[in-house]
Amino acid sequence: MSLDSSLKTKGKLAGKRNVMTRAERIQKMIEDKKIDPKKDSALGLPKTRVH
Repeated sequence: MSLDSSLKTKGKLAGKRNVMTRAERIQKMIEDKKIDPKKDSALGLPKTRVH
């Protein structure tokens, strides 16, 4: 049985990402001084759009 062509993947991201990964978000928020890594928790971070 073969896979339908619409279900096949190319093996990597086909389009532009909408949001950053967790590590990228934390790093960006530290750079922008929106969070303090020693004081703030890494849980419940807002999503940050990729420009």
